[in-house]
Amino acid sequence: SLSVDVESQTDPRLPSDYHMSQTYPNPFNPGTEIRYICPLASHVTLEVFNIAGQKVATLVDGRVSPGRHSVWWNGEDDSGKQLASGIYFYRLEAGEFAATRKMILLK
Repeated sequence: SLSVDVESQTDPRLPSDYHMSQTYPNPFNPGTEIRYICPLASHVTLEVFNIAGQKVATLVDGRVSPGRHSVWWNGEDDSGKQLASGIYFYRLEAGEFAATRKMILLK
């Protein structure tokens, strides 16, 4: 099954803008961390797509609290199957904010 660890922490000095960082490490094997910031409580979706634009994994789909959030992705699709080496895109949508970045899975 898909292994996703989500950490959240509320910071009294919350940023005023949404932000999504580049994954670390990147390229990665076996996993990578995706960090993002929500200034407000928001419904967040964080999804992974292959190079053909097909969704392969949903990492977050729900309401998150304001603050800094971290998701660890182990390179598996939603059915728990290990994905092949290659370029993947991760997309964060929260409120009016949307951002897409690239990551590379190396075997």
